[in-house]
Amino acid sequence: MGPRLQMKYFRFLLHQHLKKSWVIFFGLSLLACCPAPARAYVLPGPYILELMTQNLGKGKRLLVTQKLVLLNDTPDKNPLELSETLKYIFPNTFRSDILSENIQRIHVLSRGRALTVIDGKTSDEAENPYDHYKDLLLFRSRKMLQERLSHLGVDPKVSSLGRFQGKPAYVLGAQYPDETVPQVWLDKNTFRPLRWIITSQTQQRLEVRYLQWNKLKNTWYPTRIEFIADGNLVRKIHVESIKVNPSFEKNLFDIEHLKSRYPRVEPTAPAGQDKKESTNEIQKTIEDFKKIYK
Repeated sequence: MGPRLQMKYFRFLLHQHLKKSWVIFFGLSLLACCPAPARAYVLPGPYILELMTQNLGKGKRLLVTQKLVLLNDTPDKNPLELSETLKYIFPNTFRSDILSENIQRIHVLSRGRALTVIDGKTSDEAENPYDHYKDLLLFRSRKMLQERLSHLGVDPKVSSLGRFQGKPAYVLGAQYPDETVPQVWLDKNTFRPLRWIITSQTQQRLEVRYLQWNKLKNTWYPTRIEFIADGNLVRKIHVESIKVNPSFEKNLFDIEHLKSRYPRVEPTAPAGQDKKESTNEIQKTIEDFKKIYK
């Protein structure tokens, strides 16, 4: 770790532990003044996340338009391509809109609450594993991101050095080269995300790769994102445009407003049709979309 990075780390620790005893303060002062050791030093995970959130940029909002490509298991079927619009309000508010001839999906995350609307009906599932890719791009607060990753099984207090596609990288949540547990990889020089491995006992292994980073008005964003499930590329994202600091209407992110607009109310069954049958049709529409989207 170079002297400049040591000094930044020193200031970070002082900010986090300002109220601790003067003995700790004295020890940190010695750390900042001592020359860097010859052997490689692995930065602590929380500090790596601090540098990541700082280096992604200072924009307050983002508007992203992209193509979401869903790949089929069988080669005789063409991929399904969907137009998607993303709205970010940093550090913790997000909305995704997918609109096509046959599919409509709204997904909102606001202040820790999530809501998903499918074809005008609120879905039982607020988030699925594929929704989490945006977490590393959204949470521009080290504390918020650390809590989010911990909730999803990544232990930010564990950090190591590894290599991905020939590049040195920090690994959060695992000791390199162990890839059996949830972990996040960051470029060692830029602190931008490279990959996120999501694993659990009940779901397939999912790996998200963040590629082709682009800088616009001092804000960094990946223009290509790939999703690999159990070793197979199952979907990919191609970013078409990015706008920094656009204006958004507040009610777009208001979950209570969305619930009132898309209520979880069973429609009145038509004459001669059983109410249960009508409800089953609604559920079938939601399930059909989930099969396509997942």
